Amino acid sequence: MAIAGPSEESKHRRPPSGAMAIVLSGFYEGLEVAIDRDRIVIGRGRKADLALAEATISRAHAALGFDGERFFVEDLGSTNGTLVNGAKVSRHVLKSEDEIQMGKLRIGVSLPD
Repeated sequence: MAIAGPSEESKHRRPPSGAMAIVLSGFYEGLEVAIDRDRIVIGRGRKADLALAEATISRAHAALGFDGERFFVEDLGSTNGTLVNGAKVSRHVLKSEDEIQMGKLRIGVSLPD
């Protein structure tokens, strides 16, 4: 049985305002990024939407986004993987206070109610 994804109508909804990703440690500690579109690619490559000079993450490591119904993080085939609250994930529905780890980079998530 296939798991149903978001409907076509919901895919076109804009993310609710107030969703933030906050870098919790390292050189970029305190950096806040609004999750304000369908997909934000995080990586160390110049083509990433959020390009961070962090040697332990891939050029296009993971994406944060909104699928019309839920916020998510998705690993983009990174070398070291993406963890949420310590568990390796390929795609994960986010909730407020989740912690995402990509290499040495730790990112907290704050989502609207």
